[in-house]
Amino acid sequence: MAQSPIPTGKLEKAQLISDESDNIEFMFNPTELDFSHSNTMQEADGARTEKGLPKVSFSHPNPSKITLKNIYFDTYETGTSVLEHINKFIAALDFATKGTAKGKRPPIYTFVWGQNQYLRCFIESLDYTLTRFLLDGTPVQAVIGSLDLKEVDQMDGGDTSYSVNRQSGGR
Repeated sequence: MAQSPIPTGKLEKAQLISDESDNIEFMFNPTELDFSHSNTMQEADGARTEKGLPKVSFSHPNPSKITLKNIYFDTYETGTSVLEHINKFIAALDFATKGTAKGKRPPIYTFVWGQNQYLRCFIESLDYTLTRFLLDGTPVQAVIGSLDLKEVDQMDGGDTSYSVNRQSGGR
């Protein structure tokens, strides 16, 4: 029986790590990760089985997705704007800031938490809400209601495109 890793007692922060942009460290770790894996099937028009069901054939695997929900940010005690943290996620939806992908496409990240590398991905979508403000209107608390990460394949050489594909890593 394989032994599980020994906990270090140190709090490990979830992170999105990239060579093409700034890394993003979560202020508070997520409480759950929702995984989605699927395949695309093709139904043959008019072709039926003996039971009358449409004949179906496998087409291709779809990219895996991870959705992180309710990611909290709180800068109330320091009195600084929480947007400093939220803007890192927003910037990840824009073009990469360094490397061969600079100015050509969004950065690719690896979603890592502790010893687990879950997914090589890009940020597909982000929904957030500012939830608390100082008297001067400075936002000091926020929650990312939903952060969708979509899996991508390794790039070949200097190619700045990426293909969305299912991999075996992290499963």
